[in-house]
Amino acid sequence: MASGSGKSVLFVCLGNICRSPIAEAVFRKIVTDAGVSNQWSIDSAATSDWNVGCSPDSRALKCLKTHSTETPHKARQITKDDFLSYDYILCMDESNLRDLKRKAGQVPDCKAKIELLGSYDPQKKLIIEDPYYGRDEDFETVYQQCVRCCKSFLEKCS
Repeated sequence: MASGSGKSVLFVCLGNICRSPIAEAVFRKIVTDAGVSNQWSIDSAATSDWNVGCSPDSRALKCLKTHSTETPHKARQITKDDFLSYDYILCMDESNLRDLKRKAGQVPDCKAKIELLGSYDPQKKLIIEDPYYGRDEDFETVYQQCVRCCKSFLEKCS
């Protein structure tokens, strides 16, 4: 859950083992490198409960390691409290967005701004495709998109 001070962002995808933990790790590295990590509460979650408690996909971890980034994250499902405590909930595709908006509609006083992470992409690639059934290169594509989007998101929030 987000802390009371500073800004907060929750990255969300379907299973919380590929895209959202990559985005979370990328954003953590970006804010750390920028010297503003103390101003942010950062996490990731899933719309589904399929992988709760699992580590990220081994290909996601391998991709992050290639870029000198790691994550101890364990998959979790989004909760009603997340809609009340996070400033931003950034998701990866239209299906995530529909699920999140439906869930948010069941939470009185939802404070989170729910958006596609890709809406911050300077290259205008709106959707971050799920690499789960793809190849290693697809994880690299997700990583690069997350870097672009997270940098832009931080700039717009600063």
